Amino acid sequence: MVAKPKKACAHLGQIDVVAPRTTGCEQCLAAGDTWVHLRACLSCGQVGCCDQSKNRHARRHHEETGHPLIQSVEPGESWMYCYADDAFVVPG
Repeated sequence: MVAKPKKACAHLGQIDVVAPRTTGCEQCLAAGDTWVHLRACLSCGQVGCCDQSKNRHARRHHEETGHPLIQSVEPGESWMYCYADDAFVVPG
């Protein structure tokens, strides 16, 4: 399936096919904390909580590693987001 960006994303070539490493936010699970929604890094599979969660671990992961793309791992959602280009990418 080819994704069509709503806004230009120059990082689609950096997607590595990786499975999410956990079924919850890795840092929140370790701290016994909660989250709102989950996002998986498309470079390494790290699972972090979304920007609506108090810890924003998915964004922190991007800031610490430079990995640009995440994908929602919520049931029924398949969109991706590029932090570097501030662009949503939807399956096309």
